[in-house]
Parts: sequence; C-alpha cells; structure tokens
Amino acid sequence: MPTEPNSVREPTRLVALGQNTARYLGLLIDYFTQYAKVQIGYRGDFVISLLTSFAATIFGLAFVVLLFRKAPQLAGWTFEEELFLYGFSLIPYGVFNIVASNLYNFGNDYIIEGKFDRILLRPISSLFQILFETFRLDALQGIATGIFCMWWSTNRLHVAWTPGRFLLLIFFGICASVIYVAIFLILTTVSFWFEDRVGVHPPVWNVIAFGRYPLSIYSGAVQFILCWIVPFGLASFYPSVRMLGRAVVPEYAPLVPVVAAVFLALSIFLWNLGTRHYSSTGS
Repeated sequence: MPTEPNSVREPTRLVALGQNTARYLGLLIDYFTQYAKVQIGYRGDFVISLLTSFAATIFGLAFVVLLFRKAPQLAGWTFEEELFLYGFSLIPYGVFNIVASNLYNFGNDYIIEGKFDRILLRPISSLFQILFETFRLDALQGIATGIFCMWWSTNRLHVAWTPGRFLLLIFFGICASVIYVAIFLILTTVSFWFEDRVGVHPPVWNVIAFGRYPLSIYSGAVQFILCWIVPFGLASFYPSVRMLGRAVVPEYAPLVPVVAAVFLALSIFLWNLGTRHYSSTGS
C-alpha cells in the first residue's frame, strides 16, 4: 500500500501543530479573561491579598537590609549585588505563583476531593487545565518588586542595561520560571501514588529562600543540592552572575537552559505517568 511521502507529511504536521498551539493560546486567553472578571467582582479580596503578598515581599527585603547593616559584604557580594540577585529571584518565583498555584493543593483539591475526574473529562490537556485554571494575580507585585530591585542595583553599580543584558534577563527569566514550575510539578505528581492533603511541597517551598543568596556562603553539599537536586540556586545565582558581569568558578550559567529542559521533560513524563496511574475516587 503506497505511503505518503515525507515531503507531504511534514507540512501537514506543522499545520496541525500551529492549529493546536493557536487553540491552546486562545484557551489560555479565555481562562485568564474569565478569572480576571471574577477578581474584578471581588475587588476587596484582591486588594487584601495583594497587600498581604506585598508585605511578605517587603519583609524578605527588610531582612536583606538588616543583614548588610551587620556586615558590609556577604561572601564577597556587596549589598547592591545581593539586592540584584534577590530581585532576579523574585521574577521566576512570581511567575510560578501566578500560573501554578493549583499545584500546591493538588493532592487535596483534585485527588482526595475527586475534582480531577472533571479535569479528565474535558478534551483538553489535563496539565494545561491545572496550571491555568486559576491565576494568582497578586503575585505580579513580586515581579514588579524584583524588577525595581534590579534597576536600583544596576544604577548604583553603574551597570548599563544594554540590549544584550535585556535579552539575558528575558532568557534566564524564562529558564528559571520553567525550573520553578517543573520542580513543583514533579512534587505534585507524588499525589497520584500517595494521597495526602498536605503533600510534599512545604519542605521544598522553604528551600526557595536559599536560592536568593550567593551560593558561595553554603557548604559544598548544600551547593550541590541547590544546583542539581532542587536547583533554585542554579536558576537565580548563575544568571545574576552573568548579568552583573562577575567572574565565578565554576561557571554554570550555560547549563541553566539545559537543567530547565531536563526538569521540564521529567516533570511532564511523571505527570503523564501519574495520570495513567490515577483511578477515580468513585464519589
């Protein structure tokens, strides 16, 4: 039986991929628009959550200020350089909070309560629905605060924002955001095998703060964990070093996109494996 030549199949696949991408982009806009309408209807709740989130961010920055009042440098890093690192770390953390808030309570809300059955009945990617069914718009303040910290620091350090540095910020910001989402997606998949209302997120959540400081202040074992096991440090420290133009040995900045791709692939694999393992609650 004659087969279709590759020259014909490839354009067809590209067209199908483009159509599928456009479909999901439209769905993402619809999800976001609907959620924004709900938030507008409850402005008081949104303002309170925004102020609460901003207060938590300011509290973290206040700790950095107090820390450098006691010591002018931290492992060779000045206050301005540390503030740049801290500010950059807020960007992927903010992106993660905006799009992936459902991951934190996935075990309780979707597995134990049985809401995941509803997700699987829809002809849309289950992972897409979990990530974009809700948005934490109050987390935008974290991204804005991070950008302001970086701008203030570079002004004090006389570091110019060239087009190349802007491109690095966007590139590393995306890679770091992927790492954050992928790590917590991997933790979320545990709920498919071990049903627990709290899940395994809380201990790892506390590790995020470790990635907001120079890795050189930690022992070799902690640095290894922050680079290759839960790579919050890799996601924030080495991009900051590259953007600031500092020299560090070893230089792992080129490995940031590689680690992001590996963790993303692993997280999607585990998610697909978990969905196949999932059995309905029957309720």
